[in-house]
Amino acid sequence: MGEFNPSSTDDDGALKLLSNAKVLVVGAGGLGCELLKDLGLSMIGHVHVIDLDTIDVTNLNRQFLFRKKDVGRPKAEVAAEFIRRRCPWMEVTAYHGKIQDKPSSYYRQFNCVIAGLDNVEARRWLNAMICSLVELDEDGDPDPETVIPIIDGGTEGFKGQARVILPRFTSCYECSLDSFPPQRLFPMCTIAETPRLPEHCIAYAFMMEWPKHFPDKKLDKDSPQDMKWVFDKATERAKQYGIAGVTYMLTMGVVKNIIPAVASTNAIIAAACVNEVVKLLSFASQTLNTYMMYMGSAGVYSHTFVYERKEDCPVCTSVVRKMTISRKTTLNELMQKLCEGELRLKKPSLTAADSGKTLYMQKPPALEKMLRPNLDKALISLIHENGEELTVTDPVFPGEKALTLKVTFA
Repeated sequence: MGEFNPSSTDDDGALKLLSNAKVLVVGAGGLGCELLKDLGLSMIGHVHVIDLDTIDVTNLNRQFLFRKKDVGRPKAEVAAEFIRRRCPWMEVTAYHGKIQDKPSSYYRQFNCVIAGLDNVEARRWLNAMICSLVELDEDGDPDPETVIPIIDGGTEGFKGQARVILPRFTSCYECSLDSFPPQRLFPMCTIAETPRLPEHCIAYAFMMEWPKHFPDKKLDKDSPQDMKWVFDKATERAKQYGIAGVTYMLTMGVVKNIIPAVASTNAIIAAACVNEVVKLLSFASQTLNTYMMYMGSAGVYSHTFVYERKEDCPVCTSVVRKMTISRKTTLNELMQKLCEGELRLKKPSLTAADSGKTLYMQKPPALEKMLRPNLDKALISLIHENGEELTVTDPVFPGEKALTLKVTFA
């Protein structure tokens, strides 16, 4: 955001910029609690916090804005109440729900967005939403007035990262998607028939054995008795197949999908993120360019580097992606390529751009049923033989955001 000029500093002016700023915090968990505390102590005037979760007893060891009496209540609301009491100068607005529930006009009001999320899909959606708000001039250049910076933070055990994204200027989250391994899923056939990992044995115990023994009781993931039962069954299955490594902690991690969390790592990454927010809002110093990694397991060590923009990024560029496929490729096979390839789409819907013909839509159900026969047809029978541009929409992208795919046949 420019070079730092010490002679231009104005404490009163900077404080006014911070007190008038409006910041969105996405996530009120371990990292989110630290973010809210740091924003309050940095004199940020207006903060919105959004989170879908409610407070669980297991959160209390590190999410310090919550108390035992708060268990079961929405995280965003309780966190906002706590910050209002301790930092009365900061106006905090809470929303309990999904980020996808809010329209683009909601996100447009903020000067900065901080993401303290715990999953890739929510980050992708938020990144695409904020990038879509950037307006382009007649020459196709982004209007800086419409750019809302994103500061993305994340932690796992003693590791963490902070990242600054200036939509259309720096790389966005989607540009770096290749560096994140796909979410690990266990096929049911492997779990049931050919387990090879301790995780397979644990998944078998709580997905197949529990419903068999307790058909009328839902597994309580917070019950030590229920978790001990799952652990014992997983241990029995592991011995049967000669698999080592089933532990109680691993059982907890698989059943509850736990990402290891360390309070000190959350504090360090939150401080780095809020430091970038203060610099962006007050122009006090040059911002991070663009990615900082913290590796606490090997000492207090950090590393910064620049994530380069991806030339054909479907979110922060307007480039038409190209794909050459066999003339025998069916529509369903193309959709599988879009889901399993580098785009990692979830439930794509496709329309032929030139003819306007709808090839397949995931919803409404009546339309999906009508178009379902197209899935088994060769794509060449549905579009021009010389190829055609397809408009692809998917839940990983917000609203009307779509990517254009130029398909040609080999």
